[in-house]
Amino acid sequence: MEREETQQLNQQKESSSFGQIEVLGARVHNLKNIDVSIPKNKLVVITGISGSGKSSLAFDTIFAEGQRRYMESFAAYARQFMGDLERPDVDKISGLSPVISIEQKTTNRNPRSTVGTVTEVYDFMRLLYARVGEAYSYNTGKKMTKFSEEEIIQHIQQNFSEKKIIVLAPVVRGRKGHYRELFEQLRKQGYLKVRVDGEITDLKERMQLDRYKIHDIELVVDRLIVQSDARLRLSQSIQKALQIGKALVFVLDVEQNTVAQFSRQLMCTDTGISYEEPSPNTFSFNSPYGACPRCKGLGSIYQVNMQSVLPDTQKSISEGGIAPLGEERDAWAFKQATIFAKKHKISFSTPIHKLTEKQLNLLLYGNEQGIITYAAEEIDEYTTRLANSDYEGVVNMILRWFNETSSEAIRDWAESFMQLNICPECNGARLKKESLFFKVGQKNIAECAQWPLSDLSAWFANLEQRLNDKQNVIAKDILKEIRDRLHFLLDVGLHYLSLDRTTRTLSGGESQRIRLATQIGSQLTGITYILDEPSIGLHQRDNQKLISALKNLRDGGNTVLVVEHDKDIMLAADYLIDVGPAAGIHGGRIVSEGTPAFVIQTNTKTAGYLNHHFSIAVPTVRRKGNGHKIKLKGASGNNLQNVSIEIPLGTFVCVSGVSGSGKSTLINETLYPLLAKHCYPNFKQQPMPYKSIEGLENLDKVIEIDQSPIGRTPRSNPATYCGFFTEIRQLFAQVPEAKIRGYNPGRFSFNVKGGRCETCHGGGTRVIEMNFLPDVYVPCEHCNGQRYNRETLEIRYKGKSIADVLKMTVDEAVDFFINVPYLHRKIKTLQEVGLGYVSLGQSAVTLSGGEAQRVKLATELSKRDTGQTIYILDEPTTGLHFEDINQLLSVLYRLVDRGNTVVVIEHNLDVIKVADYVIDMGPEGGKGGGKVVIEGSPEAVSNCKSSHTGAFLLAELNTHSKV
Repeated sequence: MEREETQQLNQQKESSSFGQIEVLGARVHNLKNIDVSIPKNKLVVITGISGSGKSSLAFDTIFAEGQRRYMESFAAYARQFMGDLERPDVDKISGLSPVISIEQKTTNRNPRSTVGTVTEVYDFMRLLYARVGEAYSYNTGKKMTKFSEEEIIQHIQQNFSEKKIIVLAPVVRGRKGHYRELFEQLRKQGYLKVRVDGEITDLKERMQLDRYKIHDIELVVDRLIVQSDARLRLSQSIQKALQIGKALVFVLDVEQNTVAQFSRQLMCTDTGISYEEPSPNTFSFNSPYGACPRCKGLGSIYQVNMQSVLPDTQKSISEGGIAPLGEERDAWAFKQATIFAKKHKISFSTPIHKLTEKQLNLLLYGNEQGIITYAAEEIDEYTTRLANSDYEGVVNMILRWFNETSSEAIRDWAESFMQLNICPECNGARLKKESLFFKVGQKNIAECAQWPLSDLSAWFANLEQRLNDKQNVIAKDILKEIRDRLHFLLDVGLHYLSLDRTTRTLSGGESQRIRLATQIGSQLTGITYILDEPSIGLHQRDNQKLISALKNLRDGGNTVLVVEHDKDIMLAADYLIDVGPAAGIHGGRIVSEGTPAFVIQTNTKTAGYLNHHFSIAVPTVRRKGNGHKIKLKGASGNNLQNVSIEIPLGTFVCVSGVSGSGKSTLINETLYPLLAKHCYPNFKQQPMPYKSIEGLENLDKVIEIDQSPIGRTPRSNPATYCGFFTEIRQLFAQVPEAKIRGYNPGRFSFNVKGGRCETCHGGGTRVIEMNFLPDVYVPCEHCNGQRYNRETLEIRYKGKSIADVLKMTVDEAVDFFINVPYLHRKIKTLQEVGLGYVSLGQSAVTLSGGEAQRVKLATELSKRDTGQTIYILDEPTTGLHFEDINQLLSVLYRLVDRGNTVVVIEHNLDVIKVADYVIDMGPEGGKGGGKVVIEGSPEAVSNCKSSHTGAFLLAELNTHSKV
């Protein structure tokens, strides 16, 4: 009996351990030696104030330990090439299954990476088109045909019976040359006749053609009368001709003088063009077998922008009329142009518009015809001769420097005179001409890739009806894979994306939901998934789809940990962990955990907002503005349908709408470039199509604050980006000990030799290349991650070294530099935007998109505004807790109260409800959107029946009383 009780007790302990992930003594970053038990196979949400330690627990403790254990599973031999991962500062983690992290960072900056390639949907479509695609001629549009050797013989016997024919093997088709060597080679092989440009002639010694004319040459393989008893001879001749003609044979009817063409490859019988047998690579824009030869599969090419080259035709060349030549007389390009101009009697003092077309062409292209001769060896002989002239011209010079220079500065200079245009050869489809004429269901692969995923899914749902029985048998398994993947993408609210959308244009939330859909599709089980705010960029209407997707992942036998601030996802969780109570050193504790129903009843900030004890107040009076407006009319870029909007200046404006409704196209790609071009004449980005804009005279500054990284390397940090690190270095250089040693501010820079650690070159980390895993950064063993050498670290200001200052959080630095007004003011702005927990030297690559955006906002806040500035922010509440949103809004209010205008693109109802003016886009995403559903006050939007935003906003306004 005693033994049985002991066994039961042990089984209970085992099942308890098996049923949860136990984290004991976690001290990573600001975590205060916490213990937490996370139930397995549940949807668990970790929430709390920004900087409270949520990511430290989820990613830097649990995921880091999971990754370390994975690396330890490799053999010792393999590990020696990969290095060791540092163990997170935690006593013990038990019950941890294999871990997969799905973060909100943009998936890939590579222009070749698209939604289709990342999700593998496009890979299956390439396979589908290679196996069941039907080829059509790009000349006639007719269906291509191909024959087996037996079919060719049967066709000849049926259609040329008792006729005299000549079997020809094409050896040259539409090419220039004298072909002396070819004729000599054929003659030595025993052949007697050839057909040259339609005329049959004897092969003679030293025979050659006009090298500058285009020729067609066929070898005469046999001459015979088609009879039933001559089948063997006909078969041997056809076989030989197909071998010489590389799967192509011509049959000449001597009496009619007509030619029939046959090919073992796909061929157009009218024009004779043939395609190679398709493979999946034929439809890949990343393969030379499928990519457009002009743009190399990118769909766009850089071309010289003549408006940038000739900004003002009223000016002469001496006055800077040709911008790349500049006004610098000593520059080599200017001197070369001067010599060339004197030779052709072109005056540098004549205004550009008074020069003749030939004179301008000579200066710009180096020839009178205006022909671009850069890379002329790829064009033709005439253009090549032009390219060999003494002066290449401004346009060719820009192209050469852009494509060939190893200097980033020169390339950037050349790029300033260029613009990215749709490739004229493939029209943005990325594929070569032949690939675009293979069709399934009368659609080519590029057309399908351009559709919104919702339309593509509907098309694939009915595709069997457009295929024949044989095609359906072949396509059955491929179609299942495509439909499943599309279904998962639709489930996470990405119906408005298209497969050809490049991943670098996706928001962090979209990238994460794509990876989430991919993981759901993989159907793994027993995995611990860790997600970082998957609701970013998602409208409330689509939240339920995301929650269902997360539950599907859980129901597959997985543990799903989600770092999240969204109210709906918190309440849908099985288990809620609240980290706090505040940010930075004041956080790092578990303030509450349990079911959402339990957590709501606790006395925490999160619970207060969930149970409406706390709320973001709705203003009783909305600002009316200063009476001026920006009026944009006829915007029609992407899916916008002739949209016209008004933005009242001096107000807080919110642009809302479901995902894919056209918000970013309207504001970031149309309005912002227009405003920037007005305020900064040298601004390069071109706006999307529009008809007119009014009211620009009431603005003198526009600032766009997006979520792109503030730096691409670990060296960039908030202190360097905001510009106050220079002042900190100057402060350290003024310390008496530094003056005695002769240290200048440069000594305290980690980017130059002298004061930095030379082992890690001031990076504080060294990179371990993981081959098939992402590179890992580990602290430099020489300086222990402090970036500087020992002598530099001996200089102290108020008892702190320069490395100590970089490790300070913004909150700590605000107090530390309180007696240095110019520094205190700049650092204080970081605190005001809710970044008090971020350290001054925190690597830019570790900042989320929302944090990077708020660093930029702080930088702009520290500058003096004019009162006629318009600020444009894209989802500024990303990564923010309810309490942090309140703090951010007070900063934005301050900007508006100074007379400026703030325009935010936002889904968060807490922001929409406090705006002065709302522009709601929709009503749907993709083709179903692109219209203004309603614009006006939040109350007006909430009463609009056709607005999805309005329905949720009405409930929000009714919940909170105005103050």
